Amino acid sequence: MVPTKNKNLKSLVFIIAVLVILNGIGSQFFHRFDLTQDKRYTLSPTSLSILKEVKEPLIVDVFLKGQFPGEFKKLQTETQQLLEEFKAYNKSITFQFVNPIENEEERDTIIQSFMERGLTPVNVTVEDKGKQTQEVVFPWAIATYNGRSVKVPLLKNLMGASTAEKVVSSVQHLEYAFANAFNTVSKNKEKKVAIIKGNGELHDLLMADFIKQVRENYYIGTFTLDSVAKKPNESLSYLKKYDLAVIAKPTEKFSDEEKLALDQFVINGGKTLWLVDQVNIEMDSLYNDAGATLAYPFDLNLNDLFFKYGVRINPTIIKDVMAAPIALATGEQGSATQYTQYPWFYSPLVYPSSTNPIVSNVDALKFQFVNSIDTLKNGIKKTVLLQSSPYSKAVGTPVEVSLNMVTDRPEQSAFKNTGNIPIAVLLEGQFHSVYENRVLPFNEKTFKSIGKNNKMIVVSDGDIIRNQLDKNFQPLELGYDKWTNKLYGNKEFMMNCVNYLLDDNGLINIRSKAVNLPLLDKEKVYTNYTVSQVITVGLPIVILGIFGLAFTYIRRRKYAK
Repeated sequence: MVPTKNKNLKSLVFIIAVLVILNGIGSQFFHRFDLTQDKRYTLSPTSLSILKEVKEPLIVDVFLKGQFPGEFKKLQTETQQLLEEFKAYNKSITFQFVNPIENEEERDTIIQSFMERGLTPVNVTVEDKGKQTQEVVFPWAIATYNGRSVKVPLLKNLMGASTAEKVVSSVQHLEYAFANAFNTVSKNKEKKVAIIKGNGELHDLLMADFIKQVRENYYIGTFTLDSVAKKPNESLSYLKKYDLAVIAKPTEKFSDEEKLALDQFVINGGKTLWLVDQVNIEMDSLYNDAGATLAYPFDLNLNDLFFKYGVRINPTIIKDVMAAPIALATGEQGSATQYTQYPWFYSPLVYPSSTNPIVSNVDALKFQFVNSIDTLKNGIKKTVLLQSSPYSKAVGTPVEVSLNMVTDRPEQSAFKNTGNIPIAVLLEGQFHSVYENRVLPFNEKTFKSIGKNNKMIVVSDGDIIRNQLDKNFQPLELGYDKWTNKLYGNKEFMMNCVNYLLDDNGLINIRSKAVNLPLLDKEKVYTNYTVSQVITVGLPIVILGIFGLAFTYIRRRKYAK
C-alpha cells in the first residue's frame, strides 16, 4: 500500500507541476478564439491599433438596460459582447449598462435632456402572439476619455426596414461605431479641412451640421479663393497646408488662377470633395404663382479640370421613379389647409449598391436636381459610389420644371435601358495637371504636372450637404426633411467621404465587415407555437431524464455484483 501511495503522490505532484508550468507559459501569450462563422468577435487590426493608444481609463455608458423586445435584447447582447472583447485587449476600457428612464418621476425630464444632447429615443412597437407592446429605447452610448466625450449611435436608421432588420444592420456597424468613437476621444486632431469659399458656395448655416460633425475629428476652417487674384503664390502655399478641400455647390465661375490653385493642391496630395451642380434650379424657385421655373445649364469653368481628372458632369437633371416625396399644401387656405405628400421625380431616392466602405450599409440618400456623370478613360481608377435606379433617365436642359408633375404617373417603358446613371464617383490614382503643357495663369515656381497617388470624390449635387433650418433658423440634422419627417443617409455618406479621404489608419474599412445574424421566422413560430415549445423546452428535459435513468441503471448493474 505504501508504494502505491508514494506512486499516486508522485503523479499528483507531477500533474500539479505540469499545470503550473503550462499556466506560466500561457500567461505569457494572449489569444482569443472566435468560433463564429463570420468572425463576428474578431477585432480588426485597425481597432487593435486604436486600443493600444488608450493609456488612461476610457469609460463607456450604454443606455440599453431594461426590459426590451426581443430584437433589442439581441442588440444589447451583441453590444455587451463586443465591449467585453475591447476590454479583453485593454483593461483601461470599462463599460456599464444604464437605464436612463428607470425613475418614473424624472422620466420626462431625462428624455428631454437626452434629446437636447442629440440622443434621440426610439419608440418600438413589437407584436408578440397578437399582442402589441411599446417601449422607449435609447440606442446610444457615451464614450468618455480624459474629460472628452462622444456619442456612439447603436441603432442605424433604415427606411422601410423592420426592427429586426435594423438591428442586424446595426450589429454589423457596431465595431466601426465604437472604434471611431475611441479614436475620436483618444487621439488629438491632426488633419485640416478647408471649406472653399469665393464662388457662391453654400452658406455655412446651410451646412452647419456637417461642419459640426467634422469638427469632432479634424480642424476645419474657411479658405476664400478671392485672395488668389491678388496674391496667387501665397494663397496656394497657404492652401497646401490643408489636407482636404470641400467645394460645396459653387454658383459662380472659377477663374484660371483659382483653378490652378486647386489643381496644384490636388497634384501635391491634397484631397478634394467636389459637390458640384451643372444646372441652375432650386426648389424655392418653384414656389411661385405659376408653380414652375426654368432649369438651365450654367458654366463654372471647371469642365476642362474634371475632364483631365477623368469625369464629366453633364448639364442634365435626372428624373427617377424611385423618388423622395415632397409635401404640398392642398385644400382651402387658412385653417382648412392640408399638406399631402407626393413623389417628386426630380428628387431621386438612391439606395447604395456598391460594396465600397464609403457606402456600405448606408441608408437611402436624398438628392435634388442631381446631374449625370460620365467616366472617361485616363488611367485613373474610378469607382461609382452612387447611381440612380434602373427606372430613371437624364433630362436635357434647358427645360421647364413644374410642380404639376406630381400628378404624373410615368410608364416604366419610358425608362427602359436609361437608368443606373452615375451620380457620385471616387477617383484614385496619379493625377495629371489640367495645365500640363499649357501656359500658366500665374508664375508658379513649384508647379508640378504630375502628382503622387491621390484620391478625390465627385458628386453631381451640391444639395447633398445641405441641412434644413427650423422655424428659428437653427440648423437641423443633415439628411432630415422637416416637411416629411424622414431621415435620410446623407450625413453618414458625407462623413464617410471625409473619413475615407483622410483616413490613414484604415478605420473606414471596418465598415466592410459582414455579420450574419440569422433571424427567426415569426410567422412559423406563431403557427407552430406548441411544437416550438416542446422542442425548445420539453425535449432537453426528456433527454436529461433519459440520461439520468440510464446512468442510474448502469450504476446499479455495476455495483449489484
